[in-house]
Amino acid sequence: MKIAVDAMGGDHAPGEIVKGALKAAKILPDIQIILVGQKDKIDLHIPEDLKSTIEIYECSEVIEMDEHPAAAIKKKKDASIVVATRLVKEGYADALVSAGSTGAQMASALLGLGRIKGINRPAICTVLPTLQGGKLLLDVGANPDAKPENLLQYAMMGSIYAEKILGLKSPKVALLNIGSEEGKGNELVQAAYDLLKQSSLNFAGNIEGRDIPYGTADVIVCDAFVGNIVLKTIEGMSSSLFQLIKQKITASTIRKIGAILVKPGLKEIAHMLDYSEYGGAPLLGVDGTSIICHGSSKENAIFNAVRVAKECIEGQIIEKIVDGLEKSTQK
Repeated sequence: MKIAVDAMGGDHAPGEIVKGALKAAKILPDIQIILVGQKDKIDLHIPEDLKSTIEIYECSEVIEMDEHPAAAIKKKKDASIVVATRLVKEGYADALVSAGSTGAQMASALLGLGRIKGINRPAICTVLPTLQGGKLLLDVGANPDAKPENLLQYAMMGSIYAEKILGLKSPKVALLNIGSEEGKGNELVQAAYDLLKQSSLNFAGNIEGRDIPYGTADVIVCDAFVGNIVLKTIEGMSSSLFQLIKQKITASTIRKIGAILVKPGLKEIAHMLDYSEYGGAPLLGVDGTSIICHGSSKENAIFNAVRVAKECIEGQIIEKIVDGLEKSTQK
C-alpha cells in the first residue's frame, strides 16, 4: 500500500509533515510512504539511516494558502498537491494526505480524480469527539451552497464511513437544524428532511447544535457553511475552556495542590478533545482516497491522517459508496 504525503503543505511543512510520515512508516504495517515535494528541503528532515528507505517524488512548486485554488492548480502543474493527486489517479499511490490549502486539494481532487459516478458534490467528513465517542460531521468545508439531494448523498456516504471505519452498526443519521421538530429550518433542510425520511438510512430526524457533544447521532449532516462554523466553534471552545480551567485551578496555592490530584483526568480529557488524534478528514465522493488535514497539523496529526488513509483503503470506502449508490438507485 503506497500513500503519497504532500510534504510541502501546511503551516509546519516540511519538518513536521516528514516527521509524521516517518512515524507512520515505522509504526503502521504494510505501507510505503511517498514524500512529494522539493527534495532538497525534505532531505534536511530525514535521518541519514532512513534516506534509503523513504521514497521522495520530486516536484518544484508549492501552492500557498492565500492563492486562488482553481487558478493555482491550473498554473502550477508541478505543485506538490497536484503531483500527489496525479500519483493516485495514475495508480502509483493508493491515497494521498495533505495539510496544505483545502481549496487547492479540493480543486485538484475534482479535476484530477473526478467524482464518483452518481455523486453530485463531494463532502469533507470529520470525526468529532463526543461523550459517546467519535461521531461524524459532514460537510465541513467542501460545498457551502448545497442542495437537498447533496445532503442525502452526504448522509449515505457518512453512514458507510461510520460503519466501515468507525465500526458503528446501522449508524444513526441526523440532520443539523435549529430545532428538533419536523418542519423546522430553512427550505434546504426541510426538503432534505423529506428525502432522508424516505431513504433506507437509519434516519433519526433533526438535532440541534447543543446535541452534538452528547453523541446523540452517529452521522450529522449539514451544508459546509454551517458545518465549518460548527467545527471551528467546537475547536475554539475546547481550547478556550482548557485555558480557563488552567487559569482558575492555578489561581492560588490551595488550588494548585488540588490541581495535582485532577491533572491525570484533565490529561485524558485533553487527549479526547485533541483533533490530532483523529487525523485527517476524508474527502468523500471523489474517485480516489484524499485525506485533508488541518493546516496547523504536526507530527501526530500527520501520523493519524496516514492511518485514516490506510483504513479507508482497507475498508474499501470508495467501492462501498459506489455499491451503496447502485443499491439506492435500484429501489
